Amino acid sequence: QVQLVESGGGLVQAGGSLRLSCAASGSIFRINIMGWYRQPPGKQRELVAIIHNSGSTNYADYVKGRFTISRDNAKNTVYLQMNSLKPEDIGVYYCSAAQRGNLYWGQGTQVTVSS
Repeated sequence: QVQLVESGGGLVQAGGSLRLSCAASGSIFRINIMGWYRQPPGKQRELVAIIHNSGSTNYADYVKGRFTISRDNAKNTVYLQMNSLKPEDIGVYYCSAAQRGNLYWGQGTQVTVSS
């Protein structure tokens, strides 16, 4: 129904920045919420940020003030601007989308922060 493709991950020095993108395709109508999750090595997936169709956003406490989620509805794309990156931010970042009660996931993009 919905396909999500993340991009923008990579290796960055501590204190640096990355901008992740997630492009949605397929049956993209009525996607109410899009978000970013991450999975640190050896740990479970955790919520990073979400954005509603209204533009309202929510962030995990550990990224507040450093990360910004946004969306471009014309391009069916959600972004995650990550500033002041820390080694604790290392992990695979996944895009997600909620549509008609269903939750979809992207394949993930690796983020590595060197100390």
